Amino acid sequence: MLKKLFILLFCFSFINLSHAELKLGFVKVDEILRDAPQASASNKKLETEFKARTEKLKKDIGALNDQEKDFKKNSLTMSDKDKERTQRKLQQSKIDIQRAERELREDIDLRRREEITKLQNEVTKVIQKIAEEEKFDLIFYTGVAYASDQVNITENVLKALGGKK
Repeated sequence: MLKKLFILLFCFSFINLSHAELKLGFVKVDEILRDAPQASASNKKLETEFKARTEKLKKDIGALNDQEKDFKKNSLTMSDKDKERTQRKLQQSKIDIQRAERELREDIDLRRREEITKLQNEVTKVIQKIAEEEKFDLIFYTGVAYASDQVNITENVLKALGGKK
């Protein structure tokens, strides 16, 4: 065993390894998603896309609140049968509103993920272009615990994204 280790070390001593410096870069994903012009454009797009549904939901919630206030005010003069019918109607309205709210939230989340995926694909292309143009050997994009400002190229990526419209 010792003989094999010695032979292995002997072989490695003759290999001429080049000690060329690597050019490294790092991109802060959260900064890109926050500051890229495409991110704010997609947020505005989502806001416009879901504005009608959001406004309708707000209107429905307001109407339900008004109906509940009316019920509380008029419940003393209502018959038991009318009270029960009104309570069931109010409960069903609450359920319908909660369902609509949940569906809206799920649809918004789905579309937001689609927009983020589009932005991430665009960012990846920009990073690859910068890497080729500036001769980077390695650029980290996600999964980095720490990177110094010397290797941070986030501003370059944001500038390149800003040039695209």
